[in-house]
Amino acid sequence: MVAEWISCLDKRPSDRSGEELDIIYSRLKDVKAFETFDPTLLQQICYYGYYEDLEKGITLYRQADTGRNWYAVLSGSLDVNVSDLLEDKNAVTVCTLGVGAAFGESVLDNSPRRATVITCEYTELLRVERNDLLKVWKSNSELMSRLFSSSIKPPSPVASPSATLPSNPLSLNSKNLSDKITFIGQQIRAGLLTNFPGIIADRQISLRTYRRCCIGSQLVDWIIQECNLVHSRQQGVGMWQVLLEEGVLKHVCNEYNFEDKNLFYRFKEDDCGSEQGPPGASVPLADSVLLQECFTTLAKMGPDALMRLMLRKPPKERTAEDLDYIYEELLHIKALSHLSNSVKRELASCIQFESREGAGTVLIKQGDEGKSWYIILKGSVNVTIFGKGVVGQLHEGDDFGKLALVNDAPRAASIILRDERCHFLRVDKEDFNRILRDVEAKTERLKENGKDVLVLEKLSRSDGSQSNKYTIMAGTPEKMVEYIMDSCVDCRDDDDHDYFMEDFFLTFNVFMTVDRLCSLLMSYFNETVKTEDRFNGDDGCLDLKATEQKKIRVVRTVLRWVELIPQKMGEENELLPLIGKLRSALHSDGMLSLLAQFERGLENSDNLLLHKNTTRKARISSTSRQRISRPTLDDSEENRTLKREPLCPNTDVKFKVYYPDRSYCTLKLGLGSSVSEIAKEASEKLSVNPEDCVIFEMKSTGEKVIFKESDTCIITTISHNGRLFAAPKGGIEKLKPLQEQEGPNSSSFNDLEIMSSRELALQMTLYDFELFNCVFEGEFVFSVFKKNHFPGKIVGNLDCFLARFNEVQHWVISEICLTPLLSKRVHILRKFIKIAQHCRDFQNMMAFFGIIMGLSNIAISRLSQTWEKLPSKFKKLFKEFETLLDPTRNHRTYRLAVSKQESPFIPFMPLLMKDMTFIFEGNKTIIDGLINFEKMHMIANTIRYIRCARKEVFFGDNLPLVKNRADIRQYVRNLHVIDNQRTLSQLSHRLEKRAE
Repeated sequence: MVAEWISCLDKRPSDRSGEELDIIYSRLKDVKAFETFDPTLLQQICYYGYYEDLEKGITLYRQADTGRNWYAVLSGSLDVNVSDLLEDKNAVTVCTLGVGAAFGESVLDNSPRRATVITCEYTELLRVERNDLLKVWKSNSELMSRLFSSSIKPPSPVASPSATLPSNPLSLNSKNLSDKITFIGQQIRAGLLTNFPGIIADRQISLRTYRRCCIGSQLVDWIIQECNLVHSRQQGVGMWQVLLEEGVLKHVCNEYNFEDKNLFYRFKEDDCGSEQGPPGASVPLADSVLLQECFTTLAKMGPDALMRLMLRKPPKERTAEDLDYIYEELLHIKALSHLSNSVKRELASCIQFESREGAGTVLIKQGDEGKSWYIILKGSVNVTIFGKGVVGQLHEGDDFGKLALVNDAPRAASIILRDERCHFLRVDKEDFNRILRDVEAKTERLKENGKDVLVLEKLSRSDGSQSNKYTIMAGTPEKMVEYIMDSCVDCRDDDDHDYFMEDFFLTFNVFMTVDRLCSLLMSYFNETVKTEDRFNGDDGCLDLKATEQKKIRVVRTVLRWVELIPQKMGEENELLPLIGKLRSALHSDGMLSLLAQFERGLENSDNLLLHKNTTRKARISSTSRQRISRPTLDDSEENRTLKREPLCPNTDVKFKVYYPDRSYCTLKLGLGSSVSEIAKEASEKLSVNPEDCVIFEMKSTGEKVIFKESDTCIITTISHNGRLFAAPKGGIEKLKPLQEQEGPNSSSFNDLEIMSSRELALQMTLYDFELFNCVFEGEFVFSVFKKNHFPGKIVGNLDCFLARFNEVQHWVISEICLTPLLSKRVHILRKFIKIAQHCRDFQNMMAFFGIIMGLSNIAISRLSQTWEKLPSKFKKLFKEFETLLDPTRNHRTYRLAVSKQESPFIPFMPLLMKDMTFIFEGNKTIIDGLINFEKMHMIANTIRYIRCARKEVFFGDNLPLVKNRADIRQYVRNLHVIDNQRTLSQLSHRLEKRAE
């Protein structure tokens, strides 16, 4: 069954209800193509749009066809092909349109298609028909004019008189960015004069007086003190740089970069052109609420301005801090994902920033010599070809001109700006070629039989100088294990510390099995070393010392493995056979002292399972029960008080399987059981063969998710109100959700009212940390990679942890939508904001984001009467929290906010999973037959971050006494929610009708 938002888009616009439009809007507002759309415009697109999906290789339309639709890419990608002869065999692919691209606006002037568009993979599109698009244009021409190509000339609307600047220009769109920043500068200057009047004063240096100036370092001090969103001086510099770039703030000597030093800056109002002039015009007292809104806006713009500041510096003037900042940004640029980390680090020293203004400006001319490679940071461009016009569009994150770095071919197309202001990263050909030469000079290649088997790179010291030691960039598994034995196991931590050994054991599952690694270690252990006979050229006698040294290295390596991979990797039982073999081999070889050393090392490890050959069955608490399948496992009082333990493939779980007649059976199987095993057990009551039994999840929306026979660990994937069903093939279409799946019909306002917001946040944090702490580190790898790549592995603990995030969101929405009285609704809205604040203070970013995203859901954000009654203090707090949700520049605002967190903390896991997915999809695992170990380094860094987050525990035994703690603990671990967006939207509209 298709997703609900898709079924809404399949209806005719006139048949869509207000609730259905809200469902569509809640899905489309997060699509990249619509990030720059005004909410009013996007709502009209939701009204007129249709859903369309195409398989790979389908031609959407051909060159010279008459245009009938405008499109936006929701998922997948499409090639844009152009041919002079209008023949497919002569077509040239000029660009690829990815997620977020919008195209086909030629329908506005009824001109023929200028290119052929073909899907590269399964692709989902939003389609708006020509007549409907013209209606949207007619009522939103000003908003849409900047979104479409300058070559399109639709019917012009009647010009309206220029409007005066609104009282709060912070609501202006990006077209009026200069006016917005000017307004912000005025408010900040007013804030300085009101709260810190001495900061703007006459300054004297070298017998020269500068009127009405501020000192750079004092401005940074002030903004850190006044704005809770500023977490570092570097971030403060970026915010002031925004004002400097727009001319709102000026350096007295017209320097373009803001610096956190004893330098003089002057606001535009105070810049009278002479040193003796009067101060600027009088400014009213600052509005504290408006001032915080200005800070919030600047905090969003500051990181980009800081990046531009660093990129504008000449390469020789970039500090180590600058290079690290730029390098971290380059890691998240998809256009650079194919380059090695060494190349990206070198690029950080020479990549340049380029800004172009004026829609219609030609950046690259067809036929010119190619000298640079561009990556779009902001804005969009048209790809045009002589005689054909616009054949494609490129947006933020796309790149062009790459071929210029590897050959001297002329430009195949012209690149023309679509927006008034576009920002680019530029790499010149000379710099790129130099970087490749420098990287190759630091690289050593070990060959066998004429083929590379190991690629090493010189390490860099912390001061930037080159070390004499090497680390692995790529290699075969056998040679990497050999390198660990020969070069890593005896190394000690120093300035040249190589993380290769640690990263290898954290990530080897990606490219080899545990059995194969154990086999390689035992082969190395059993190898004998003989001395060379110099006279006969044959092997001499056995070298006992060298042979013994090999065995010692294997023992040390295994102990290091045990130390690096604690119980959190979920590999303990797989190591037991290797440990047993080593024990036997050491004993039979008479190496008793080494055996004793081995045993002591195992006993001292944190991983008890490695030296105690025990089996265990995890007991599942009611909180575990709730997430596995809420109504399915036993609900005894004993289970409700147990602390959660990690789930393993052999963990026995009880769960219910429902039948078409609404009856059910209770099964007890291992968590890692396959669907075919569940079908075998469940099919007996249906009196059908297991092969004819379909196992599926019935969601509360009525959507049915059918599982494959080979799927495993499906119990933890069931949604909060979902139920597991078994039915004969062909008998599932008419089945509907159970009544119990609808969720609660009243709020728990009376319970929440008597519970402390801080205690609620504390208990949520303790429970979330339990869930987080149960996740094996290997699950982060298994979940992103194809599951069939890791037979026998499960990601059940991670499923439960991620499901908690959705549960908290729906809890927030459900409680508010189920509260009919306005006064109580305002009270509970305020309560949730306070809980979110405490979660942030406790460094529980999962619960924090769950609450804030719940409050941002369309069912809640549309309740204008409720939000209007909310005290301004909480409105301000919520706006501050919303800035952390800003997805631009790869969630940079959030990353800056959490960069200083210390253990324990709970990170926002969906973003970490997105990072892991980017690493996997953007970097090949095998290159030229060798394991790309730079990819493994990136995976290991993410795992180290997770390990750091849970290194310490929350609160320990130092919790203050609270009378109803047990009740609160029970409440947060058993949330009752509605997880049907349609139902939530209907409840919302009953509370507050849609404004006419």
